[in-house]
Amino acid sequence: MAKHTIMGGKVHLYKRENSSVWQCSAYVKGKNRRVTTKEESLSVAKDFAEDWYLDLRGKNKRGELSSEKTFKQASDQFVREYEVLTEGQRSAKYVEGHHIRLRVHLLPYFGHMELSKITSGVVQEYRIHRLSGDSGHKIPARSTLYHETVTLRQVLKTAVRHGWLSHVPDIAQPYRSSSKVSHRAWFSADDYKTLYETTRKKAREAKGKHWQWAAEQLHDYVLFMANTGLRPDEANCLEYRDVTIVDDESTSERILEIEVRGKRGVGYCKSTIGAVKPFERLVVRNNPAKTDLLFPANHKKQFNKILEEQDLKFDREGNRRTAYSLRHTYICLRLLEGADIYQIAKNCRTSVEMIEKHYATHIKNRLDAAAINIRRERPKKLSLIGA
Repeated sequence: MAKHTIMGGKVHLYKRENSSVWQCSAYVKGKNRRVTTKEESLSVAKDFAEDWYLDLRGKNKRGELSSEKTFKQASDQFVREYEVLTEGQRSAKYVEGHHIRLRVHLLPYFGHMELSKITSGVVQEYRIHRLSGDSGHKIPARSTLYHETVTLRQVLKTAVRHGWLSHVPDIAQPYRSSSKVSHRAWFSADDYKTLYETTRKKAREAKGKHWQWAAEQLHDYVLFMANTGLRPDEANCLEYRDVTIVDDESTSERILEIEVRGKRGVGYCKSTIGAVKPFERLVVRNNPAKTDLLFPANHKKQFNKILEEQDLKFDREGNRRTAYSLRHTYICLRLLEGADIYQIAKNCRTSVEMIEKHYATHIKNRLDAAAINIRRERPKKLSLIGA
């Protein structure tokens, strides 16, 4: 990279890679300041840089320059703190999501801005920038933009804690009406039966050692997921040493006790009896070491192909079914069987509120007709004394 200095080494001129114009920088009032000269000629760029530096010094003497922290500096501090303070509480993948959102979207837009300049209006302009496609990326889904706002808010909160910002501005999305509560796609009892009978048939009819192994793994994956309620990312990280077959004292049944590592850090899960045989088949088939993964292969294509063949890809509301739907199926079937919603929430490492919002509201068995259709006996009219 070409470099030059002027003004006794106080001003630096340089060219970035893949750029023909000169940039200049100078350290004034505790901050390294940069600007593009927009010039390709070195002599013209030097004249520009000299005038720019003298103008900066004049503004500094008049008190017009600010040494305020930028969003980039607050972002660096947030990344350094968050990874250390949430270790064991947030998965590495969740933390990485913050890093990606900052690097790809937030820093290119807000990075150079002083923190006090990031107002509600500026954040709204950022939303317009993203939704209009001006960012050069595809137009994001509402959930994607929501997660970007969460990351932005976390960085601003970091700045407040360090005294770099007086308060976090209101960055809630305006003009937003209440969004419709979406029900998670799941398999009804009949659809689930069709699914696992199909995977069982595929496993029996598969030809060739490799294809048979893949089909048998998929069949056990479907049964395992629908009887444990694990998230797909949790199942992908599951090792054989994390799973133990136990005799449950309260039910007198053989079940699995699972140590889960995923979205919410480390948690625990107790399966239904239906997960034991699939797990035993996995052990016999793979003869694994303790640190081997239960499901080392990605069965996404196999799974989607079966859904399409059996016309199971969409539920009756048009929601797309995925491997995540097996978790939703576990929750819904447990609720249909009358399981306690609080215990289901603990076992699935989620909240009662989430289950009530996305699962239980569309299950008719959750409604108690005796409580709804209660009738009170009407009191008899009292006769007037002395009438």
